[in-house]
Amino acid sequence: HVQLQASGGGLVQTGGSLRLSCAASGRTVSTTSNNGMGWFRQAPGKEREFVATISWNSDSTHYADSVKGRFTISRDRAKRTVYLQMNSLNPEDTAVYYCAASRYAYGSSEAGRYAYWGQGTQVTVSS
Repeated sequence: HVQLQASGGGLVQTGGSLRLSCAASGRTVSTTSNNGMGWFRQAPGKEREFVATISWNSDSTHYADSVKGRFTISRDRAKRTVYLQMNSLNPEDTAVYYCAASRYAYGSSEAGRYAYWGQGTQVTVSS
């Protein structure tokens, strides 16, 4: 059983930065270390949306247009941890952020391609 623990959320002012982390535990060796990982977010009253994804070996990343140039996804396979560096935050970025482990070596913007999900961490950006 794989567990994903997201952390690093909080309250920040417009223009500020946060770094989210997602640590994998459990029977992860053949799962999260060799599979794509992704970040999604869900704002109040809205559907969950894709944010960013990274391949198993970090050679491929993909971002939603709304965060491109401001967010950076990275991973440390040895630590089984994925990061989301968020810069130039604005109130539209306010949401619960979820990390997820893909079923495949490369991530995707489609939530259905992810097998495991973390519990989420709240990010609130004040204006």
